[in-house]
Amino acid sequence: MPERPANRIWNKEIETMPRAKMRELQLERLKYIVDYCINNVEFYNKKLTPLGICGDKIKTLEDIKYIPFTVKTDLRDNYPFGLFAAKRSDIVRIHASSGTTGKPTVVGYTKSDLENWAELIARIVTAGGATSDDIVQICFGYGMFTGALGLHYGLEKIGAAVVPTSSGNTQKQLMFMRDFGTTGIVATPSYAMYLAESARALEFPMSDYRLRIGLLGSEGCTEALRNQIESTWNIFVTDNYGLSEVMGPGVSGDCVYRTGQHINEDHFLVECLDKNTMEPVPEGEPGEIVITTLTKQGIPLLRYRTKDISALHYDACPCGRTSARMEKIKGRTDDMLKIRGVNVFPSQVESVLVGMDQISTHYKLVVRREGYTDTLEVCVELIDGSLLERYGELEKLQKKIKENLRSVLGLDAKITLVSPNTIERFQGKAVRVVDLRNESK
Repeated sequence: MPERPANRIWNKEIETMPRAKMRELQLERLKYIVDYCINNVEFYNKKLTPLGICGDKIKTLEDIKYIPFTVKTDLRDNYPFGLFAAKRSDIVRIHASSGTTGKPTVVGYTKSDLENWAELIARIVTAGGATSDDIVQICFGYGMFTGALGLHYGLEKIGAAVVPTSSGNTQKQLMFMRDFGTTGIVATPSYAMYLAESARALEFPMSDYRLRIGLLGSEGCTEALRNQIESTWNIFVTDNYGLSEVMGPGVSGDCVYRTGQHINEDHFLVECLDKNTMEPVPEGEPGEIVITTLTKQGIPLLRYRTKDISALHYDACPCGRTSARMEKIKGRTDDMLKIRGVNVFPSQVESVLVGMDQISTHYKLVVRREGYTDTLEVCVELIDGSLLERYGELEKLQKKIKENLRSVLGLDAKITLVSPNTIERFQGKAVRVVDLRNESK
């Protein structure tokens, strides 16, 4: 187990603020942002004014329930700038999603938004163990994606040296890590693991690398995968959360105690709601995360449905921070697979596979419809390809994986073991699911 970094806090006044005082601040900012949206965004004016909603009508934080939800299609329907609240001359940065399912979602930032963003990242990376002494290599793709530039300016704010390698060119990434003495890495968990695999395949010993922390994000990371990344690189790994619609990275992040990701509550009001009733769930119970931006000027969002499933906790954390904490994202309401009446998340499958002997961390889920029945095939990559010729051992491993998955998922899956390096690697978010059910009709 790698050594846990020292516990540090970037902004003690905010991050250790008593909860009652934080709620007062959130209420004050909620009232302001509602009026700001009504006065500056036609979409919200038409939505809220007929309902009689305005800042003065909000007396408690619980009154947020009267505000209608905002969803991703609202951003796409108002493409590109229809939800912007600031004047065009005040927008100094524009980002956008990839738009793989239609028009991209476009977000804009004022100078104040960018300053706040750097502050939020400074808090998160400090909580995760980064300091001004670190050399941090950012392996996210630079461009319209918010992850790379978001982490970039926050790391510079704390005084860390940033190596903006972007994604791809793995051998050069590893060369820079060795030659520059890189101590921290920003990447997706799957790419961090791929870098580790590639490093072991080269002639350079792992002792040539000086990594000590991994600030990972942009995709889910089970505890099992995190443990494997830590043991391979001998680093301490933390996770962080955000989405471009509300800011980018910076909504929440792990501290070194990893009791849940601390939410930057002075900038985001986070709800956890039952995905069917959209009513609040009890503390610690899973639900859909809904976010209201409290300070965003460029494109403020009220009650944005993230579709991400997590749970919130409010008890004390050993690090001294008083903020609410999010559990790791369990999955998304729109990436949950329903197979023969059973809800299946890719993260559940990963939790079974990662750490098992003889198989790698790379897998793919293929869903098909045979007749009127949905089937799940789990393709798993072997570490040693010669096992494909040892049928007895192969059958025994398939049976073990099948039984372990059945105990977690409650259904049977077809297990297909494939040769090493045959499942596609991803430098950005890993695509784990291939749903062929519509093609079977």
